Amino acid sequence: MSAFPGGLPHREQLDFLDRPVYLIQRDHHAAWVNTAALARAGITRDTPDPADGRIERDAAGEPTGVLHEGAMDLVGLLTPRPTPQDLQDALADAERHLFSLGITGWQDAIVGSYAGSDDQLPTYVEAARSGRLRARVVGALWWDRTRGAEQIEDLVARRAAAEELGRFAATSVKIMQDGITENFTAATLEPYCLCGGTGLSYVDPAKLREYVAELDRHGFQVHFHAIGERAVREALDSLEGTDPANRHHIAHLQIIEPSDVPRFAALGVTANLQPLWATHHAQMDELTLPYLGEPRSSWQYPFADLLAHGTRFCAGSDWPVSNADPLQGMHVAVNRTEPGSSVHAGYPTAQTPFLPGQRLDLATAMTAYTAGSAWINRSPAGVIEPGRPADLVVLDRDPFELPREDIWTTRVRMTFVDGEAVHEQP
Repeated sequence: MSAFPGGLPHREQLDFLDRPVYLIQRDHHAAWVNTAALARAGITRDTPDPADGRIERDAAGEPTGVLHEGAMDLVGLLTPRPTPQDLQDALADAERHLFSLGITGWQDAIVGSYAGSDDQLPTYVEAARSGRLRARVVGALWWDRTRGAEQIEDLVARRAAAEELGRFAATSVKIMQDGITENFTAATLEPYCLCGGTGLSYVDPAKLREYVAELDRHGFQVHFHAIGERAVREALDSLEGTDPANRHHIAHLQIIEPSDVPRFAALGVTANLQPLWATHHAQMDELTLPYLGEPRSSWQYPFADLLAHGTRFCAGSDWPVSNADPLQGMHVAVNRTEPGSSVHAGYPTAQTPFLPGQRLDLATAMTAYTAGSAWINRSPAGVIEPGRPADLVVLDRDPFELPREDIWTTRVRMTFVDGEAVHEQP
């Protein structure tokens, strides 16, 4: 977004092409389309915004070519569809890439149709059944924001389709409760500065409690996306009275109102961290801080505060939204500055620590990425001790012996799954 004034490109910049164009924004919360694509989808100034999204419009009310959140599907679902073999090949490529970064298991945060993509559940099921899937994967089944409790029966059936596959289980449900701060769809308690509005709650908070309670009764883990402080509060409210044994977690946690910080540990809710975002970069300094204002800007990514209250951590990347490399994320968790390898490293304030009081020590950050994430996935891996699977990573140096500002220089030499090498640095 930072490549365009105000974070917004325009359809006319793509109109040199005479065919429809659909480009997904890096964070997967918006798409950029040209005039031909709008015409193919029948989108005009009279097209209403969907309940879970927004068609960006100019001062005259004409669509500009930016489709936020649920509006992405107006064009995305018209794009050419990949074949089953395309999807199998893509999963194999993704697995090789993640093995190269020392990742032996993950939770896929959206298994279902979203942003114009096809449902990945059949791909995972076939890969696990055939033995091609080597990683240990949990799929978070997508909660359809256009439906209500009636979809839970379908989710139970989808979970059953992946039972007893060993390498893959569909035991989590992903609820995206809000959007992102940069396009003002993150749900906030007070209006955004300069532009007003308090963002979107994609699931009505009163109904959310009902849905989460029913998912909990069915033994599902609930995986929340929550960026704004209102979305975090709505997620926590919905988790009141649920069973901590289901290992519910809230991801991203960009803004947490301070009185909600102690509730994570009190409710047995895991904080799912994406540390890589907790730095000064163009989207933070130019598209976020001016619109959050104080004190809200100082409530961002409060890792140390959560830790002080005894919150359990897991950690991930949200890849392909951002770099999947856990070592880069650990670097940011410890330093709150951009790694030297980052595309943002040259930004003027990239090496100015972002809210440095919220730093974590390296052991805590590494534990979140290993034992913490294995715990959230009910994986037997993630800890080195007798009887555990030999899912191991060999690094080219000991990050605990490095100056903390050099943690990012650590690289993966070898990755093992069940004691067998699945990646070796050439």
